[in-house]
Amino acid sequence: MRPAANLSLSPAIACVCLHVNTESTTWRLFVAIPLPDAVRREIERAQAELRRALPEDCVRWTRPGQFHLTLVFLGNVEVNRVDELAASLRNACAGCPVLELKAERIGFFPPAGFPRVIWASVRDAAGQLQQVQAVVSGAVQPWTQEQRKETFTGHVTLGRCRVKRREAEVLSKLAASMADRVFGEWVARDIELVRSELSPNGSRYTVVATASLAEGKS
Repeated sequence: MRPAANLSLSPAIACVCLHVNTESTTWRLFVAIPLPDAVRREIERAQAELRRALPEDCVRWTRPGQFHLTLVFLGNVEVNRVDELAASLRNACAGCPVLELKAERIGFFPPAGFPRVIWASVRDAAGQLQQVQAVVSGAVQPWTQEQRKETFTGHVTLGRCRVKRREAEVLSKLAASMADRVFGEWVARDIELVRSELSPNGSRYTVVATASLAEGKS
């Protein structure tokens, strides 16, 4: 499969594409913003604090190497349509500004009651993250059967859980103690199209293409 013009596709990833293309006609894809290593490490420290306070079997923790900010989950996309999807993503990102992002505090889905997802918040003071997410979501819509979300909350998933009342109370207290915690700030200049392969040992992520946000836009 030939990568779309001006998209970053490493030789190693290209080899993966050629190999998998003979085994699968669809790829499970999502669009995300990567995290700098420094921000990743700080979020990992918070995750470790949560892990120590909870029974291991009640949470499926995200591996720190897979921390990312998901913009759109596409689900299964036909392999022979990935090039045009990547081109559409690149074109959409060219009209979007770079983002000054901040990762901070711990939150949950749902926000009250018994949490199912534990996350770290990601936001930008200018409010442009939501706008970029809306543009990206619109650009990839022809390639996904997933229902478009009405609201978007920028976050990095730390774990998915099924907790009882005691664990829910522990999580609530820990989140309150981290209300002022800042994990780091960075300027996001790239958005990634990522393939997720499910296995009994967890998901494996492969960056299929990288699209650049336009420098200097605001």
